[in-house]
Amino acid sequence: MPEIEPGTTLDPRYSDDKATPDDWSKAVERLKSAEVYWLSTVRPEGRPHVTPLIAVWHEGGLHFCTGVEERKAKNLRDNQEVVLTTGDNALNEGYDLVIEGEAVRVTDEARLRAIAAVYVDKYGPDWQFEVGDGGFRSTGGPVLVFRVSPRTAFGFAKGDPFGQTRWQFTQ
Repeated sequence: MPEIEPGTTLDPRYSDDKATPDDWSKAVERLKSAEVYWLSTVRPEGRPHVTPLIAVWHEGGLHFCTGVEERKAKNLRDNQEVVLTTGDNALNEGYDLVIEGEAVRVTDEARLRAIAAVYVDKYGPDWQFEVGDGGFRSTGGPVLVFRVSPRTAFGFAKGDPFGQTRWQFTQ
């Protein structure tokens, strides 16, 4: 899938006068290199659920996986709207990213094999997955794979200068 070039704006309410909007390609590099992400889903009764996980950027979207009976998988059965966040746990330095979108299940075996290869490239051989039956296989049972194509994304530059960039995607 080709990368979609988003509309980019800087929110002056949350940005220093000398801040400029950040380029989406720099955000993608940060998404590719981040090790830990936080996934926010919604429980069936409407309460939020947030959990850390690993993920990979591949062909214009973030991909994550989860066991069939895990809370996040159960939440995604009813509501596929999610937020993925990553960044630096500091106030005056670093960069945070927020990705909003729909978690869509990936079942195509060729795409799953490509995603599995990206996991190994990024996280090493301990994260090697077998592909089959519309997902990954593990000793713990079937593993569902989801793709989140950004609908809206935010970048928060911290330090000098502070800035909030918004990327809006039309799909």
